[in-house]
Amino acid sequence: MGLNRPYTVAVIVPTGIGASVGGYAGDALPVVRAIAQVADCVITHPNVMNGASLYWNIPNALYVEGFGLDQFAAGQWGLSPVHQNRIGLLFDRAIEPDLLLRHLQVADAARATLGLDIMDYAVTDQPLDVEIRSLDSGATWGTIGNPDTLLRGAEKLIEAGAEAIAVVARFLDDPDETVLQAYRQGQGVDPLAGAEAVISHLVVRQFRIPCAHAPALSPLPLDASISPRSAAEELGHTFCPVCWWASAAPPSSSSLARGIKHLKHRRSGRLRWMPLWCQRVPVVGAPC
Repeated sequence: MGLNRPYTVAVIVPTGIGASVGGYAGDALPVVRAIAQVADCVITHPNVMNGASLYWNIPNALYVEGFGLDQFAAGQWGLSPVHQNRIGLLFDRAIEPDLLLRHLQVADAARATLGLDIMDYAVTDQPLDVEIRSLDSGATWGTIGNPDTLLRGAEKLIEAGAEAIAVVARFLDDPDETVLQAYRQGQGVDPLAGAEAVISHLVVRQFRIPCAHAPALSPLPLDASISPRSAAEELGHTFCPVCWWASAAPPSSSSLARGIKHLKHRRSGRLRWMPLWCQRVPVVGAPC
């Protein structure tokens, strides 16, 4: 690797398998922050960066949704850093009025305190009908009963000027109690992660714009024995702040003919042309 090429590291944590680091609510963030101190650029994804309601902005990190990361790793997409995306909010028709109001109030707060460019919201014309599934191994995944209503809602927002989509889907409040309790105690698999990934993957695959997802859930009963690794899930009425911040920050995808943007080389302090393609990533980190 040439001395003038920015040193780029990709940090990847698979979703919904109970990874030893990053399998909980943002517990891989300290690792990424440490790596970002020695790398010029870090490429990572929501499962690493999102801590439920907690998030840490890393200026030299590129936050890429999982499907986009797959395409990047396959050499099909390049990554073009952006200053800020205009966010369109898409809510599941199944969200109750009181719970929807909570999320809309958080959107108002994000506009006022974080300065995010959040446009008006849309509601799907049908419930998404999200269902959680699990394998015998304990890994979780999920299905969307009405994927077309998700795509129609996203398309409506894109036509109105959205550059990124933040989806909030209603999840059932009574998942497998054993699985949920194990996760809250820091011993199990995130029961929602696999289904969340399906939602964002579908939007990114169809429209090639950034997408982040947050579940809409009723607050869980207070439990004094919660593990620190899952404690971020206990905060507030919504996980939307991190979802919206994540939607504002990701790079856009580029075709194979594009994708060259300026990136400041931290060692030299000068701006250099950098094609953000997988061939430029010498190091990939993942938990054992």
